Amino acid sequence: MYQEGYITQAQRDAADKESLNYKKVANEIKAPHFALYVKDLLIKKYGERMVETGGLKVTTTLDLDIQNYAQASVAAEIDKLGPYHVTNGAAMVTDPATGEILAMVGSKDYFDQSIDGNVNVTLALRQPGSTIKPINYVVGLMKGYTAATPFIDEKTCYPQVGAPTYCPVNYDGKFHGLVSMRYALGNSINIPAVKMLKLNGINAMMATASAMGITTWTDPSRYGLSLTLGGGEVTMYDETEAYGVFANQGYKVPLVSILKVTDKTGKVLEEYNPPESPIFGKKVIPQADAFIISDILADNGARAMEFGDNSQLYIPGKVVSAKTGTTNDFRDNWTFGYTPSYVVSVWVGNNDNSPMSYLASGITGAAPIWHDIMSYLLKNKPPQPYSQPSDVVRKEVCAVTGLMPDGKCPTRIEYFVKGTEPTISQYAATQQNIWVNKDTQQPPPPGVTDTNLELKQQSVVKDATGENFCVTCPTPTPTPSPSPGASPPH
Repeated sequence: MYQEGYITQAQRDAADKESLNYKKVANEIKAPHFALYVKDLLIKKYGERMVETGGLKVTTTLDLDIQNYAQASVAAEIDKLGPYHVTNGAAMVTDPATGEILAMVGSKDYFDQSIDGNVNVTLALRQPGSTIKPINYVVGLMKGYTAATPFIDEKTCYPQVGAPTYCPVNYDGKFHGLVSMRYALGNSINIPAVKMLKLNGINAMMATASAMGITTWTDPSRYGLSLTLGGGEVTMYDETEAYGVFANQGYKVPLVSILKVTDKTGKVLEEYNPPESPIFGKKVIPQADAFIISDILADNGARAMEFGDNSQLYIPGKVVSAKTGTTNDFRDNWTFGYTPSYVVSVWVGNNDNSPMSYLASGITGAAPIWHDIMSYLLKNKPPQPYSQPSDVVRKEVCAVTGLMPDGKCPTRIEYFVKGTEPTISQYAATQQNIWVNKDTQQPPPPGVTDTNLELKQQSVVKDATGENFCVTCPTPTPTPSPSPGASPPH
């Protein structure tokens, strides 16, 4: 301005001496991660020029009330977790029947540069921990195993070509003896899950996961038996879609964020017409098997051993299926849960991939956020129990072995797909003379030479892998010794 003659030298000097106070302009963008996600979708379809200047009118699936509540819940819980080195969180809420994304919280705070808050964690590759186990177990049901199928939870190792022997461990450092599928999944015990994958085959789990919505597992050679403990990266977006298949009793309805797009003249360029029922989606797993998995994940008693009777996964008066997961070294912490009306997914951790404190678990990190959001969604709504399919039957079984009752064993009720309920011969307990330690009355561990043995007649059952387990021998009570190499259940 001085050079052009608009001000004098004195005015220029006075201006140079003035201090400038910059005021930060408030950013009024709502649901920024979701808004930019939708914008990216529109650009891919219509081009950037059309999106920026074409006058498009876009109607989305977002429920702003749910979005704001979920955002506030994530932020409040993360603020509490500072001492555990937890700096970020993310969440999604969807309607599984229509696929509509109702909320997408990509971070604690989009505008917080210290945590890379602009990164949308719902779309980022992260390890899912034990939240992926239901897909492995539903493959087992599809192959004819049942929720009562017994697995021996004991030290088990698998040789690997060109790699150290793989010996999975449980979060609590214990072995739990004979455990049914229901209690193995409910309590998220790792060794039975690995045995289930060994029986199913990695390719079968990958194929089912792909059909349910997981898009990131493409090369089977990259994965081993740890896949069922979270060894393959996924996105929250994909896994939320996959859990929607369980909520829809086997039918996949892809996630959607855009309901309608019109141009500046009012011409409709696209419009989403939600299905009247999930059954108009694509059937990717049998309804009966989806029902049984949902029932296990909603069974508060089936998870009580590890989680207690009143954990954050339990919402009184409601029927809600839920699963937690925490990855190796505590880098990712999850809770997924659903009803027929909602799928809620929550993650906590750090964007720089640094580990959280050992004390930050699914029950203290992601689960409280999940519980808060799900409780908000279900408030004043009647419970939605899952409809029992016509090809599912209820049968009384021995509580420990899953066998037909013999009049001596404690019993419980279990669901079975018709034709898979136990018979006298299936996994039948037999009386056998076996070697046991004279002092402990327990069989010696495999490969261990013990001279202090005697032959005793005991009741023996074979588990799903064909291994023998002595039902009538005393059960050892090992001292807990959690391993940092475990893939924790919570």
